[in-house]
Amino acid sequence: MALRRLHSASPARRLPRFPWDRMAPYQERAAAHPGGMVDLTVGAPVDEVPESIRQALIDASARPGYPTVAGPAALGEAMRSWLHRHTGVAEDVAVLPTVGSKELVANLPLQLGIGPGEAVAYPEIAYPTYEIGAILAKADAVPVADPRDAAGSRVRLAWINYPTNPTGEVASVEHLRDLVRWARDSGVVLASDECYLTLGWDDENPPVSILDPRVNDGDLTGLLAAHSLSKRSNLAGYRSAFLAGDPALIADLLEIRRHSGFMVPWAVQQATIAALHDESHAIEQRARYEHRRSVLRGAVEAAGFRIDHSTAGLYLWATRGEDCWDTVRWLADRGILAAAGEFYGAKGSRHVRLSLTATDEAINDAAQRLK
Repeated sequence: MALRRLHSASPARRLPRFPWDRMAPYQERAAAHPGGMVDLTVGAPVDEVPESIRQALIDASARPGYPTVAGPAALGEAMRSWLHRHTGVAEDVAVLPTVGSKELVANLPLQLGIGPGEAVAYPEIAYPTYEIGAILAKADAVPVADPRDAAGSRVRLAWINYPTNPTGEVASVEHLRDLVRWARDSGVVLASDECYLTLGWDDENPPVSILDPRVNDGDLTGLLAAHSLSKRSNLAGYRSAFLAGDPALIADLLEIRRHSGFMVPWAVQQATIAALHDESHAIEQRARYEHRRSVLRGAVEAAGFRIDHSTAGLYLWATRGEDCWDTVRWLADRGILAAAGEFYGAKGSRHVRLSLTATDEAINDAAQRLK
């Protein structure tokens, strides 16, 4: 009886159905196409891990002892140097490696001490794990068009995501400044998921980090920014990411994560150092995605779709003006698998997300099928 009560109280019982499970029948439909399936759903890299990064991993693979949660000094220096180059933040910014960015998103509310009776705000069209983090902390999950819409809900943490997954929107310096001012006036931690920061496609409207001094006047109080090497360096399988921002918050999170054992493996830490110091491979990868985006976008628009936003990141946010599942079925009949917009919130129910993380051959194949 006690075990039955424990099982019924399990956090897993509070979680929504894993969204990708709903794609199974459409995956079968797409796979039945004579040319096979072109999978444009999950944003998982398909290109090779650069040789220099793999060699760094190999060279570090013989170490038998435990890594540290904070990592060696060289890792901190590499993270700070990269952040300074790409966001303009001061080179002494507080940083913390994480075991990929998804575990960070899912665990941050709990690790910040947020709990029942408090709230976590996140974008109403968003990566589903923001909601999961609130649920695991037993806090209220509040999807909003703007974090400021959550005023009065006892919100303690507000997530923002620019460039946005799935819509590819970016935020201006002025908009981010307003959000920072609101968060500080309200006593809210403002966490910015910036995993796609270096993948902007509009030179006149580039992505901006919450760490940028133009946004925060050099004061990082109450601010956190999450970054990842999964897309930039094709390291999704390495689970390498990092957090930066408010030194007091970073120190608290470090202590909690030390007790909890959230350690990036030593060899991955060394590979991360190599990746962050090398910009050439990231520039080459960015060019691959830019080419794929041009090919796929042209074909999708020629097939009668409208592309909304999508000025940054690795996705096309597309619509035919119908229910997203009808569009998923239409594409599956052509052997193309797309993610239903409903996965990202009710407001996405008339869109699909098409990922650029497929080979050149697959993108070209999809473009031909859309003609």
